[in-house]
Amino acid sequence: MATITTGNFDFLRTLKKNNDREWFTKHKDQYLVEHQSMIEFADSVLEEVNKHDNIETATGKKSLYRIYRDVRFGKDKSPYKTHWAGGLKRATKQLRGSYYFHIEEGNTMVGGGFWAPNKDDLLRFREDIALDAQPLRNIINSKSFKDTFGTLDGEQLKTCPKGFDKEHPAVDLLCYKKYIISKRFTDEEVLSPDFAKQVSDTFKKMRPFFDYMSESVTTDANGQSIV
Repeated sequence: MATITTGNFDFLRTLKKNNDREWFTKHKDQYLVEHQSMIEFADSVLEEVNKHDNIETATGKKSLYRIYRDVRFGKDKSPYKTHWAGGLKRATKQLRGSYYFHIEEGNTMVGGGFWAPNKDDLLRFREDIALDAQPLRNIINSKSFKDTFGTLDGEQLKTCPKGFDKEHPAVDLLCYKKYIISKRFTDEEVLSPDFAKQVSDTFKKMRPFFDYMSESVTTDANGQSIV
């Protein structure tokens, strides 16, 4: 099982201090070594996750995000990201949601959920919650969920979404625009030999949440498939 190494952190730490194209070009060989190490780690994560879920992403390499930043619209013109990150998309129309990992010294996070649900999916989430919020509350209030993820997270509206009762007892859940859960890890945990398995086990603990949300967007009020 591939691991995260101190070299992965060392490269990022140095990149933060020298975030320019000239430095990066001179140290491209070092980047390629660390990038290959991350590909191997991502391959290990993918192998573990496929033991308990069905992942569309074909290889660890394809799961990794590019290190090059899009500087067109932000004030920060630093050309390179100073973390490693990747995402795994679940396969088939029935399995919704995506997994995510962010590797950075002092700031490693493993997450998942629905970052940008389309309009129809978001409406289906809200309709199910408005009809009966208890199944979702049971999941996010469970000991396993709280011990691992703490609370449901994600961007929210300031007011109740249009078409729903602002006095609804589940208005707190209806206001979410994104439904995200995450867990943070210490550097010691990240550098441990079994970190890829820890990541996979964290993803596995998301399944009750993913299963509920997947059913919401793939079935009608009678439980019949709509995909």
